[in-house]
Amino acid sequence: MSTTDQVREDVTIRFAGDSGDGMQLTGSLFTNTTALLGNDLRTLPEFPAEIRAPQGTVPGVSSFQLQFGSTRILTPGDECDALVVMNSAALKANLSLLKKGGTIIANTAGFDKKNLNLAKYPEGINPLEDGSLSEYEVIEIDVNSMVKEAIGDMGLGYKDEDRTKNMFVLGLLYWMYNRPMESTMDFLNQKFGKKNPQIADANIRVLKAGYYYGETAEIFNSRTQITVEQADLEPGTYRNITGNEALVLGLVAAARKSNMPMFLGTYPITPASDVLHGLAKHKKFGITTFQAEDEIAACASAIGASFGGSIGVTSSSGPGIALKGEAIGLAVMLELPLVVLNIQRAGPSTGMPTKTEQADLMQAVYGRNGESPLLIVAPKSPADCFEMAFEAVRISLEHMTPVIFLSDGYIANGSEPWKFPQEKDLVDINVEFEKPRHAEEDAPFMPYKRDDRLVRKWAIPGTAGIEHRVGGLEKEDVTGNVSYDPDNHQKMTNIRRDKRDLVANNIPEQDIDQGNESGDVLILGWGGTYGSIKTVVHQLRKEGMDISHAHLRYINPFPKNLEKLLKGFKQVIVPEINDGQLVRLIRSEFMIPAKPINKVKGRPFGVSELKQEILDLIGEEQAVIS
Repeated sequence: MSTTDQVREDVTIRFAGDSGDGMQLTGSLFTNTTALLGNDLRTLPEFPAEIRAPQGTVPGVSSFQLQFGSTRILTPGDECDALVVMNSAALKANLSLLKKGGTIIANTAGFDKKNLNLAKYPEGINPLEDGSLSEYEVIEIDVNSMVKEAIGDMGLGYKDEDRTKNMFVLGLLYWMYNRPMESTMDFLNQKFGKKNPQIADANIRVLKAGYYYGETAEIFNSRTQITVEQADLEPGTYRNITGNEALVLGLVAAARKSNMPMFLGTYPITPASDVLHGLAKHKKFGITTFQAEDEIAACASAIGASFGGSIGVTSSSGPGIALKGEAIGLAVMLELPLVVLNIQRAGPSTGMPTKTEQADLMQAVYGRNGESPLLIVAPKSPADCFEMAFEAVRISLEHMTPVIFLSDGYIANGSEPWKFPQEKDLVDINVEFEKPRHAEEDAPFMPYKRDDRLVRKWAIPGTAGIEHRVGGLEKEDVTGNVSYDPDNHQKMTNIRRDKRDLVANNIPEQDIDQGNESGDVLILGWGGTYGSIKTVVHQLRKEGMDISHAHLRYINPFPKNLEKLLKGFKQVIVPEINDGQLVRLIRSEFMIPAKPINKVKGRPFGVSELKQEILDLIGEEQAVIS
């Protein structure tokens, strides 16, 4: 380390540009390099919903934010320390996210008259020249010219040359934050080296040009590199992983642990499509993937696979889950295992496809016709998707019932370091199949004969002597015959409800993530609010407040001890990225006057805004009490 280096505990960077500028790749490569250095980190990719939004416009801006540090990092950061903007639209869309005194690295080629007009700046106004950025350190670089100077002699076409400019800013940021280039060069050689070595060479040249420009140009006021030391993580082997990647691996692990084939029936939809892409790569582990013609067919095919003896999985987001509703109800009626993956996005209808939200919770609990109870699990972070996907499969198989895995776009696309689990640490998955019956047995086969958990055995078609009827019509208990008897319908409704409730005996009790098991204030969260809540509660406890944090991962049924835990606190506050859904379930289930904090903007809670909301709500409650 140079004597001129600054050592920082954490840094937040945001890359922003046109959706064709490669900002997602740039952010991902910076993230992977940072993970290899042993920093803890969290990311927030954001991109347009349109396949190709109008170039140079604010709606067409794509961005990637990450926070990395030498301490525990739980969010992608509130305000950025550095903002990279490839054009004027990127600056306009993201300037409000940069802290005062932060650094702007601007590609001046994206601030010409054409780009300023496309970004709808007033005539004759250039933010790089009008003094409006005086509160920031602004570094102006004509990246396009630098790229041409670096690879102009290679004879590449304009488009191929232009596509390398993200590597220049990546190299510059590598120098600025004392990151090595080797892993990115390896990536470029692997991606292009065999098919197009000239493109690989061009990108590597531009990457180095950006790095050495930072080293020699003395463009920063501080004229120093910034170093973030390695984080003190638990010993083990780590990789950087997104939520959807962890979800895929969790499903594969569950299939292998149960020694059963898995079938995914799905239809592409943002932000769930990566699950199809990921599982399709694992055919050698007994995974079959099927892209159906629509959402209903996708779910029905997964139910058929479960009936045939595979682990049936179907994936979608809120709009697709609505279409799957009747088929999911069929799985409830048939009492077959089915894992339903809902990677939530902002709604209603098709809403904002690339923005995050937690607004499908009521849909998951109640969004089917009739009394149709099923189970819900929810991961709290990208890495936690592995464990909760595994749990969704385990519970579905062991209790012969559909389970909804409720993630969201923030978790699915975000990333964090993930410690590789050991096979021996994964719990066993116990599946009970009906055994073949001999013709001479007198008693007829009863497909819905139950154990003390109200669970029937899995009756696989083709097994000798266990022929039976299935369908969506109400069935007679034990026999499975169609029944319209009113008393039987009441009995079956109660059985389906009680069967769900008994799953509480097969899930962990709710724990306190931070703080005491009783006291003044409990912040209760679920899903992607975990990092923000945990950070805020940690800060408030350091300031002397009696405040605790619990995070739900099993939502239907709730953990057995949840009511007792909640009633040990004077105030319960529930932050959610919706208009108040878990808080309504808590109020109705436990008669507790829980207070909501809601945000519906397509973005996760910032730490500072959530902290202020909590303090305001606590203050109001104390004023009412006094």
